[in-house]
Amino acid sequence: MMKEKNIIQGIIRKDERILHRFYTKHHGLVFHFLYRQIRDRETCEELVQDTFLECIEGLRNFRGESSLRTYLLTIARYKAIDYIKRKKIKKILFSALPEGMVEGIVKIFMDDSIEQKEMASRIDRVISQLPNDYQVILRLKYMDGRRVKEIASRLALPFKATESLLFRARTAFIRVYKSTA
Repeated sequence: MMKEKNIIQGIIRKDERILHRFYTKHHGLVFHFLYRQIRDRETCEELVQDTFLECIEGLRNFRGESSLRTYLLTIARYKAIDYIKRKKIKKILFSALPEGMVEGIVKIFMDDSIEQKEMASRIDRVISQLPNDYQVILRLKYMDGRRVKEIASRLALPFKATESLLFRARTAFIRVYKSTA
C-alpha cells in the first residue's frame, strides 16, 4: 500500500493512475458520509465530485496535520454544511416572497451582463480544447443540466464509469481554464 506522502505527490504530479486509485478507494466513504446528511443520491454524487476537486486543488497546501482521509472528510463535511445552508436560505427566501417577486429576482440574477457573456465565451473556448468525450460529458452535465444517471444511459456507460469520466473531464477543464487565465 502506498504511503500518503507518495499519494499526495502523485496527485500533485497529475499521475492519473494514482488519482484514479485514490478516487476509487475513497469514493464510497465520502458518498456514504454525505448521504447520511443529505439523503439525496444525485446531490450526494455532485457533492462527492466537488469534494474530490477541492481536495485535489488543496493538496499543495496540505500540511499533513491530519490523515488524507480526515482531510477529505472535512472537506465533505463543509460541502454538506454549505449545501444545507443554501437549501434552507432558498426555502426561507422563496417561501416568504410573493410569486411574481420570485420571477423578478430570478431575472435580476440571470441578467445577460457583458461579464457573463465573456465568461460563457471563455468557457466555450476551454471546452473546445478538451478531448471530445470530455466535451460531450461536460456539455450534457452543465449545459443541458442532465443528471449523471441520465448521462450514463445516454452514453451507454456504467454509472461508475460515467462518474469517473465526469471527474476526469472536470479536472482537465480546471487545468486548461487555469492555464488560459
